[in-house]
Amino acid sequence: MEKEDWLLLILFRETLIKPFAMSKRKAKESGGANGECISQVQKILRERFCHHCAAEKLFGIEHQYRHLLDLLKRTTVHGESNSALIIGPRGSGKTALLNRVLKELKEMKQVRGNLLEVRLNGLLQTNDKVALKEITRQLNLENVVGDKVFGSFAENLVFLLEALRKGDRSSSCPVLFVLDEFDLFVHHKNQTLLYNLFDVSQSAQTPVTVIGLTCRQDVLELLEKRVKSRFSHRQIYLMNSFDFKQYITIFKKQLALPAEFPDESFAQQWNTNVQHLSEDKTVQDVLRNLFHYTKDLRSLHLLLMLALSHVTVHHPLITASDLQEASKQYRTDSRANIVHGLSVLEICLMIAMKHLNDVHEGEPFNFQMVYNEFQKFIQRKAHCMYNFEKPVVMKAFEHLLQLELVRPIERPNIRAQREYLLMKLLLDNTQIMDALQVYPNCPVDVKQWAASSLSWL
Repeated sequence: MEKEDWLLLILFRETLIKPFAMSKRKAKESGGANGECISQVQKILRERFCHHCAAEKLFGIEHQYRHLLDLLKRTTVHGESNSALIIGPRGSGKTALLNRVLKELKEMKQVRGNLLEVRLNGLLQTNDKVALKEITRQLNLENVVGDKVFGSFAENLVFLLEALRKGDRSSSCPVLFVLDEFDLFVHHKNQTLLYNLFDVSQSAQTPVTVIGLTCRQDVLELLEKRVKSRFSHRQIYLMNSFDFKQYITIFKKQLALPAEFPDESFAQQWNTNVQHLSEDKTVQDVLRNLFHYTKDLRSLHLLLMLALSHVTVHHPLITASDLQEASKQYRTDSRANIVHGLSVLEICLMIAMKHLNDVHEGEPFNFQMVYNEFQKFIQRKAHCMYNFEKPVVMKAFEHLLQLELVRPIERPNIRAQREYLLMKLLLDNTQIMDALQVYPNCPVDVKQWAASSLSWL
């Protein structure tokens, strides 16, 4: 090969092949960086939506926040004992408010490491004995208690708190009791746990604060007189009182990436996209439907979580169609979805129950009534439906019972015959009809029977 050919070959390599290889490598590197950004976005937002970290900002409850912070500060700094109830509907931010206050308290120099927390839940600690064991475990006092025998619940609790004392009241380590599902503790025998906790919070012993979280506004009416007299009657109410304009602001703040995000250009692009989404009419319609259905912020978090699941390296930003799809998934009726997997015989039994509900205006029915209704349909449409034996139909009915599409009105009696147990259908007519529309290969006669009027019955 001549010298000119060598030069041409080298020139070709330098001008075409090498830049192509470099651009390919750069694309690969940028793709990796983009993938890292997506992972960070998923991590930050999922933690925010799942409440794994205290909320960065509380919406519309600043007054309640200051009130609770002041209350707990007096306990942790000055050694005062207090008690309070945080009352509000589910999803109104009761736990988020408490966690946010505790997070700020623990960042203070004089509080850090000087507060003991005991968290009890009415769903888990179903009686005072179980609650006392849990208090002992969370205070790490199992070794101190050992095999000691106490005469009463009060004696046991006082011993636990005495074990934590050091010096005078102001230097003792304060204890915060958080009672989640507070209304369930009210049903404990003689309300002994509540009585003793409130009694300790009123006496000059170890500084103790009792915070109850409940969604029942009439919870004070359930307290015994002796318990109520020891409660401070501080009540902090949380209501989702924000309007739709504020709801849109919450939507933007929940989706926005923080200023300290590693890739500033991507964060800016993401936040600009979120701003455009909040102004999009389609997105506003989706959010308005959810807002009118429920103001619960957990519902908004679930919607955003479903939309976030569509974000990938090749689809790095959330779009309006993602939110529409997430809204459809959120509003999916789980019971109606079960109907799609039923056999034709089970579908026929559901339709028979639907007609019985219409005829008897929602009165309970039994298997025999459903079977008779099914037999009427078979006699009219004998050419298209197989006449199943009664035990087979009974088996199909029991399957519907297992799927909880039907439930017994009363607890089954051993002596009562299965055919005559009173039942109630847990689906309404709209759910059944909507499920039939998408049921694969449903016979036309069955659909007509479902849609038929009551005049021929």
